[in-house]
Amino acid sequence: MAKAATTYLCSECGWSGPKWYGRCPECGEWGTVEEFHEPRGGVSRGARSGARSSAHAGRAGTNGSNASGTRSLAVDPSVKALPVTDEGGITDEDRIATGFSEFDRVLGGGVVPGSVILIAGEPGIGKSTLLLESAGRIAAANPSNVLYVSGEESQSQIRMRAKRIGAMHDNLLLASTTDLDTALGLIESQAPQLAIVDSAQTITSGDIDGISGGSAQVREVAAGIIDVAKSRDIPVLLVGHVTKDGSIAGPRTLEHLVDVVCQFEGDSQTALRMLRATKNRFGPTDEVGCFDMNDEGLEEVTDPTGLFVSDSDVPTDGTCVTFTMEGHRSLPLEIQALVTSSVLPAPRRATVGVDNNRVAMLVAVLYKHAHLQLLANDLYISTIAGGTAKEPSCDLAIAIALGSAAKNIAIPRTTAAFGEVSLTGEIRSIPRAEQRIAEAARMGFDRIVIPASQRLRNAKKLAGVDIVRVKTLRQALQTLDIVR
Repeated sequence: MAKAATTYLCSECGWSGPKWYGRCPECGEWGTVEEFHEPRGGVSRGARSGARSSAHAGRAGTNGSNASGTRSLAVDPSVKALPVTDEGGITDEDRIATGFSEFDRVLGGGVVPGSVILIAGEPGIGKSTLLLESAGRIAAANPSNVLYVSGEESQSQIRMRAKRIGAMHDNLLLASTTDLDTALGLIESQAPQLAIVDSAQTITSGDIDGISGGSAQVREVAAGIIDVAKSRDIPVLLVGHVTKDGSIAGPRTLEHLVDVVCQFEGDSQTALRMLRATKNRFGPTDEVGCFDMNDEGLEEVTDPTGLFVSDSDVPTDGTCVTFTMEGHRSLPLEIQALVTSSVLPAPRRATVGVDNNRVAMLVAVLYKHAHLQLLANDLYISTIAGGTAKEPSCDLAIAIALGSAAKNIAIPRTTAAFGEVSLTGEIRSIPRAEQRIAEAARMGFDRIVIPASQRLRNAKKLAGVDIVRVKTLRQALQTLDIVR
């Protein structure tokens, strides 16, 4: 039996070395360096390509050297350099439609042949449901097979879920295994138009030591899947787990190896699910797909404009609507605020969907520049249906909602506001203002408060909207009759 070599790997960045450290020398994270053993006699699948490259370089350096010390490199005749204008590669027409227009939007138009796409998300968020339902739609729309390999569920369990979400089709093949060689053998023998592996943390390789989900195993599994996908031109959707802080489990090199990384997000208390691309070699990374989770699976939400706004038409104090950008979409977001007298030594600040530090800054700006005293009050700020107000453009709406709640003055339901509030009380301009205003006009908003310095290129197209320009936060509150 070959003696194993001891190596230490960082599960966060993939650093490796012969010595253990409490803190990774590469990324600086604590407690991420783990020990693993790799047999000296064998070469892992992930290192085979590197070994081939090293052998090729060795042959070139040995056989191509002359007496003068000059090296002549051997060139593989099958490898050719082509001009960038050559159209012999993959085109947009070669992409595979997933059956969900929202999924295709995030991927940049569909699944590219030979690509490896990592879908990550919290447990129970719906990753497997999304991929199984997509597999069923692809199998129904194309004559070729779709292979679903699961290391977490048996075939009967997958079949039960497929019946519930309507993904039953003869072209959808199911397999259950935790062995990497078996999974890769199924992909090579079946040669499907699309393969799904669920998940990277449950598949293990017998070539190396280590538990399933460990850094060495995850890296080996990813390398084997990528090798098959590229050599056979078969796209693979790979499911990935996340840690308690929301990052993808396993070494950071996993994200570097794959072509696309998507995060499937959502609140377990609501039915809304959002798919975001954090890395995409074949398309944009600012697109967002919206889905609705129900008993029959996932349904795409092609027009999510009403998701984050309440249905009531009655003006209520403490509310203000703003518009945020999710990819190329402009979505309305309702900010709700509640201001009460505090009976505690330290007033309470509770936020949902809003940055707590941002709220503290806005409260200070309201006191200094708008003469609105909220420092001694309990403040509660929240968004609707799990929306997030992380953009600086939401500052003005948050401040208006706080002022409206403090003065018990309701803002009309057809009024919206956006703009960044600086520490000097100035309202700063924001990007893509025309798109936000156009979406507001489409939804029936007739009055929009924007920064005075905001430039509008197509002002003529926005003639039906009353655009109110303000320079300072106090002026914005005066315009809405909140302060005098």
